[in-house]
Amino acid sequence: MTAALIDLGSDPFALFAAWMQDAEQAEPNDANAMALATATPDGRPSLRMILLKGADARGFVFYTNLESRKAGELAENPQAALLFHWKSLRRQIRIEGTVQPVTEAEADAYFASRSRISRLGAIASDQSRPLADRAIFEDRLAALQDRYPEGAAIPRPANWSGFRLAPDRIEFWQDRPHRLHDRAVWLRRDAGWEVTRLYP
Repeated sequence: MTAALIDLGSDPFALFAAWMQDAEQAEPNDANAMALATATPDGRPSLRMILLKGADARGFVFYTNLESRKAGELAENPQAALLFHWKSLRRQIRIEGTVQPVTEAEADAYFASRSRISRLGAIASDQSRPLADRAIFEDRLAALQDRYPEGAAIPRPANWSGFRLAPDRIEFWQDRPHRLHDRAVWLRRDAGWEVTRLYP
């Protein structure tokens, strides 16, 4: 059955939420997985898969070690792009915009929601930096498990927080037969969102 055309009357965040809900029901795992593209000030790009941890009209939220490569590039060049690709639904969403740090309260709340081992792993990891031997990391993690036994409060490390991408461009892509795909783009303007259907 051919998918319906993208509704150009939709608010882009409402349409995103509807597509994400479909993905959560259809994808075998990690429906919130997305590619994050960053770039250095001189334009050298890098790309990695991460997980979306929040989405509303303010933007799209993810978390990381602030000493990681992605965080360093965002500090120097706070422009980024996201890509969701749901193969089972034959859909994509491309998002571009400006990135800003989340609040301390938001970072604290999300960190506290993570599993105990994930929180300890965030403390133990020097993300993106060379690791001479995996045993070094595992020894750090074991020491932290002793330091913070089950039920103990685990403070969020100062070098771990999140970012929110505030979009100025959101493009929805829906597969259709014979590569006659349906595409629509929302562009942020002073008066709100301007929407246009695109050629395949």
